Amino acid sequence: MRIVFLGAPGSGKGTQAQRLVERHGIPQISTGDLLRAHVRDGTELGRRAKSIMDAGQLVDDVTILGMVRERLGAADSARGFILDGFPRTIPQAEGLDALLRELGKPLRAVILFDVDSQSLVKRISGRRSCQNCGRVFNVYTAPVPVPPPCNGQCDTPRLMQRPDDAEATVAKRLTVYDAQTAPLIDFYRGRGLLKTVDADASLEAVTERVEVALK
Repeated sequence: MRIVFLGAPGSGKGTQAQRLVERHGIPQISTGDLLRAHVRDGTELGRRAKSIMDAGQLVDDVTILGMVRERLGAADSARGFILDGFPRTIPQAEGLDALLRELGKPLRAVILFDVDSQSLVKRISGRRSCQNCGRVFNVYTAPVPVPPPCNGQCDTPRLMQRPDDAEATVAKRLTVYDAQTAPLIDFYRGRGLLKTVDADASLEAVTERVEVALK
């Protein structure tokens, strides 16, 4: 199971990735998490990325793909992986395609999470993450379970809202998605990999739709 989760911010990619991780035992790979880990650990790739960010620039695709290459070499990705929110642009998708061909790990499917814009705004502005375990909740659609919080991973969740999840920034994020990432829909449709899932439903319903799409 080698898949990419594609969709606008707030479409539920991260939450559904967590659910498939639990079901199938394959890793969820987020380039944001990889970037933070490499910078924190002071790896060669992390030092390169930090110098770029310190200069006020975006980390280049070659560096990001280097992190993805290293992550895919880990033992837990042998059975498959979920790329969550990557690629974001056509050049990144082309670079990923070349990397996966080289590794002999071609994608099996790309799942597009389809949600209307009004629902997206509500989902994004309601999103919170636990500072202890990193688990994502939504105060509107997926509140913290009581009990136990964080599925038992944390005694008490420490919830925070990312600055870019504030409602004032949502419209700009969706505009960027439409301009940079939405073209990937046709990119992957042309390769016969795209599977669209109606993601404007309960967590359980969307998970089952994803499972059906992957059969």
